[in-house]
Amino acid sequence: MGGWMLEGNRVGLYSTSGFMTEESAPVITVRPLLTALLLAALGATVSGCAGTIIGAGATAGVAAAEERGIGGAIDDVKIRTEINHLWFDRDIEMYRQVTLNISEGRVMLTGVVTAEQARADAVRLSWQAAGVKEVLNEIQVRGSGEPGLDQAHDLWLQQKLKARLLTDSEVRNINYIIDVTDSVVYLLGIAQSQTELDRVIAHARDLGGIKRVISHVVLKTDPKRNGG
Repeated sequence: MGGWMLEGNRVGLYSTSGFMTEESAPVITVRPLLTALLLAALGATVSGCAGTIIGAGATAGVAAAEERGIGGAIDDVKIRTEINHLWFDRDIEMYRQVTLNISEGRVMLTGVVTAEQARADAVRLSWQAAGVKEVLNEIQVRGSGEPGLDQAHDLWLQQKLKARLLTDSEVRNINYIIDVTDSVVYLLGIAQSQTELDRVIAHARDLGGIKRVISHVVLKTDPKRNGG
């Protein structure tokens, strides 16, 4: 487990055994345009797990098609990188247990930790990253003796909902981020209209085994997107 780290025009790797330096791991030096493509390609990376990059140019094209645009996608990746670094330095378990999703500087935290202090630390450190506009704290706290998550079932629900949105021609699925934790669906992103958002929520509620749906999606026309 690990991920990518951006430093200036350099993109390198870090792992759970520690951040790799120039001496211990290869670091790629790239021109500004290629840096942008790589950053956009990293947009789908989730906390604690490195996403596979397949065609940086193609992924950059996808990012450009999103409502937030390629610039917004790059900014979000920079925030993700900084928060992951802060978490990793603070507590490797935080890095592993908390899921991080970001849309236009709005940070959504999900997952399960074993202490209230761990949840508070994850939120506090997230605010320290440059560019963060909002932190949506959906982290659950469970004692070490309580039942764990059925991660396979959560992943199945998540993929099922993504498939439904993909096949719904009235939904621009590219603008939605979906996370499922303990059979609760969390939504983040940008909706073209309230009608579209209602369709997405209806799809989520229609899944068997869902406890509830929590939406942090904003409308395309929301003035807060531009600092209003």
